[in-house]
Amino acid sequence: MTAVGAQAGAQPEAVYAGSVCAAMVCAGAMSRLLGRSGEGRRARLLCANGAEPVPRWGGPAGGAVEAVTRTVRGFGARVGPAGWCPVGGALLALLGESVLPLLAGVVAVPLLGRRLRARERRRAGEAREAAVIALCSAVAGELRAGRTPERALLATGMPGFGDTGAVVLAAARFGGDVPGALRQAARQEGAEGLGGMAACWQVAVDGGAGLADGLDRVAGSLRAERDQREELRAQLAGPRSTALVLALLPVFGLLLGGAMGARPLHVLLHGPAGWVCLAGAGLLEWAGLAWVSRIVRRAEEGGRR
Repeated sequence: MTAVGAQAGAQPEAVYAGSVCAAMVCAGAMSRLLGRSGEGRRARLLCANGAEPVPRWGGPAGGAVEAVTRTVRGFGARVGPAGWCPVGGALLALLGESVLPLLAGVVAVPLLGRRLRARERRRAGEAREAAVIALCSAVAGELRAGRTPERALLATGMPGFGDTGAVVLAAARFGGDVPGALRQAARQEGAEGLGGMAACWQVAVDGGAGLADGLDRVAGSLRAERDQREELRAQLAGPRSTALVLALLPVFGLLLGGAMGARPLHVLLHGPAGWVCLAGAGLLEWAGLAWVSRIVRRAEEGGRR
């Protein structure tokens, strides 16, 4: 009789808990639908009577998740991608119970940092190349509108060239050596096209040739080179992706071995045999990546000729 009463008393509680769960699911679905529409924020503010919006993950756990997310994002913004290498090394050191991954992560920081800086310089050079093309086209348009070369350059400006661009504009404003300033600015990576602009400017000043037509030819030549390089890069995307997948296969092998309970990290990080296998695998991985990089680099150099 007591058991029956307890069951009868538990049924309303179960029904109430089920109703609460259903209401939470419905509320979550409605908030998701409202969030997708343009009136989602207004509806949430009306339902909350102007109160602060509820975090995406409700409750104390949601606040903890958002705090961790903000911390991770702030850490990544401060240290950059290279700063995650020691973190990953520390995690692997805990999993493999060895200090070797932590040391490898610390050593990888300057190597990855140098690679990232080289990529940033290449991107900055490509941006300067696009700025040179835009500059030549804009100055040519201003010349055809009836402006003098100096006035056309001042009206266009030189965004994206920093202090060297300011020197060129100062030379144009105060009657200085504009071709010389353009050649000085052309020493920056990606701004080599300014040398052609300087040559056209010199010829136009000395011989009276059409500067607008020369700038159009310079812009067309630079644009053709850029399009050819982008096409070649698109054709080489397949081999690069294949090399990346092959380079990540050992990582998937380690994950699969760990899932099967073989403890591959413990085998590789403890004992001379594991160290020899790890060193050999690292050398082969480096040789393969270097070989593919050399092939791609030679293909790019051949496409530029």
